[in-house]
Formats: sequence, C-alpha cells, structure tokens
Amino acid sequence: MKKDKIIYWTTTGIIFLLEGVMTALTSHTQMAKDGVTHLGYPLYFLTILAAFKVVGALALVYPKTPQYVREWAYAGFGIVFISAFVSHIAVDGFTGAVMFPLVMFAILATSYIYSKKVY
Repeated sequence: MKKDKIIYWTTTGIIFLLEGVMTALTSHTQMAKDGVTHLGYPLYFLTILAAFKVVGALALVYPKTPQYVREWAYAGFGIVFISAFVSHIAVDGFTGAVMFPLVMFAILATSYIYSKKVY
C-alpha cells in the first residue's frame, strides 16, 4: 500500500507541477502564444486550455475531490496529451517535441492506475 501511494503521489505531482503550476505561470508568455499559433489554434484557445488545465490539476491533487470529477480530469488530460501529439505530428512531422505528450500520457496513465489502488 505504501508503494502504491508513493507511485500515485509522485506521478500525480508531476502532472500537477507541469500541467497546473507551469501552465498558470507561463500561459500568458509570448512563447506560449507563439506555440499555439504555430499549431494553428486561435489565441483564445490558450486561455481556455490553461484554465481547464489548472482546474484539472487541482482536482487531481485535492484529496476530497469526488471520484467522478477526478475521472473527468483524467479524461481531459488524456485528450489534451493525445491532441498535442497529433497536432505536433500534423504540423512539424515526427520530431523530438512529439515525444513529450506521449511521456506525459504515460505518467497520467500511471497516476490513473494507481489512483484506483489508493482511493
């Protein structure tokens, strides 16, 4: 049980830091705006995506979040990571940037699997 909690909180912490905290701190920067427009999305999409990422990350780390809300957060992040993977392949081809969403998806899947063991 202790190992399960360590794996769960480590993977969930990574998701929280990279998708919640980093998004909140960097979504307004010019680099973020350039990245979104490079992929062909309008700038307002960045605001919507950032807001949902921060709320989803908070839902994952708050222990009293209802299970159905946590499930929606996992589903939302899964869609974001798969969409990022497809967007990068469609625009840039297979480059190093394509691998990051897949790594994040693997971390998210691990967090999800272990959340079933912890909660």
